[in-house]
Amino acid sequence: MTRSAKPLVGLPCDARELGPHPFHVVGDKYIRAVSHGAGCQPMLIPALGDWWDVDGLLDRLGGLFLTGSPSNLHTGLYGLPDAMLTPPLDPARDATTLPLLKGALARGIPVFAVCRGFQELNVALGGTLHPRIQEVPGRMDHREPKEAPVEVQYAPVHPVTLTQGGEFARITGLSEMMVNSLHQQGIDRIADALAIEAVAPDGQIEGVRYTGGPGFAMGVQWHPEWRFWENPPYAALLSAFGDAVRAYAGR
Repeated sequence: MTRSAKPLVGLPCDARELGPHPFHVVGDKYIRAVSHGAGCQPMLIPALGDWWDVDGLLDRLGGLFLTGSPSNLHTGLYGLPDAMLTPPLDPARDATTLPLLKGALARGIPVFAVCRGFQELNVALGGTLHPRIQEVPGRMDHREPKEAPVEVQYAPVHPVTLTQGGEFARITGLSEMMVNSLHQQGIDRIADALAIEAVAPDGQIEGVRYTGGPGFAMGVQWHPEWRFWENPPYAALLSAFGDAVRAYAGR
């Protein structure tokens, strides 16, 4: 496949203040996960909220990749009061990703959702989140050590058990894999249209698959984009997403 023939994968941006100016940003590691991990052409989608012609944009995409972010979803999106808000927030991203996600799923456009994106997938389909997992009895503290070097923050720290007979197990050839952990929010009540694909030792859901329609759509709470070329299970998941994007674009 020539470089120009690679299908487009949209990556919604974060709205972020850098110095005195507003920017729309996506981390390099996510862009390279799409370009080099999935073998697709990344296209950044500014966080312009309801400005977008969602259908017109989706007409051009072969896939949608929802990234992680320092920001959290607004609790009002899944029925919790403002008292449970956990900054930083990014309402412009919320207003951009959720309509795009719902539209992509309805069309069968392949979706891969990471960390915040994983949480967006659950909320878009009617599920809820724990705003602060570390405060839930019986749950581990899933946050990264903030002062540690980035290589330590993204190092594998706990296993996840993969659902027997599930897609993650099929793609990776594993029943268990080690993952990194850099989040304080996570799934509470899983959406009806999602199936569990991976679970942490404390019972926290860490991988899901969309079952509500045709097409490839999955999400992970960890960060498979981090040095995926050194981690065969991470690379396998990204490669499977790329295969799904090419199949969709070919149709």
